[in-house]
Amino acid sequence: MKPIQLKHAYRLINHGPVVLLSAEHAGMRDIMAVAWNMPLDFEPARLLVVLDKTSNTRKLVEGSGTFGISIPTRSQVNTIMSVGSISASELPSKDKFLHWNLATTPATHIQAPLLNESVGWLECKVINEPHNQSTYDLFIAEIVAAYADERVFSNGRWHFDDHEEMRTVHYTSGGSFFTTGSSFHIDKKTV
Repeated sequence: MKPIQLKHAYRLINHGPVVLLSAEHAGMRDIMAVAWNMPLDFEPARLLVVLDKTSNTRKLVEGSGTFGISIPTRSQVNTIMSVGSISASELPSKDKFLHWNLATTPATHIQAPLLNESVGWLECKVINEPHNQSTYDLFIAEIVAAYADERVFSNGRWHFDDHEEMRTVHYTSGGSFFTTGSSFHIDKKTV
């Protein structure tokens, strides 16, 4: 987990992967899959996420004003489907982390835990926009810390070619995913 300059934090999600959003408030924690997410700005670094009104995790985000983003890999698709399909209220423990034995790392600027085994992490503070939140379920947040796994992200770029199992994933619907493809580079001077 190597720190990333905040002005480059958008590069962790710019390619559109599904993310796992975690939150903690008043002694409760939760995690959910979020396919609808995107970077919004460079400095200050910001992002957008859509959180359904019925989500337990959303209630914790609203209570704490913060959330964590973990960027999962191909090897974590079962976790993505589990935490994205089943509400914590349906579990005997009422805790997805305990139920699926999810290993976490404490965040440094927020309370929400960050999921181990991921390849990128963002710590976020909600920018309160009540109209957007209630009307569109749209949350804007400032990224206050960003980290990545150096094996697949360095010099501000993803490079998955030697780590197939660490590729990020994109969710389409109905249990269907695809992995991030091969990268290539075009020199701006030749365009």
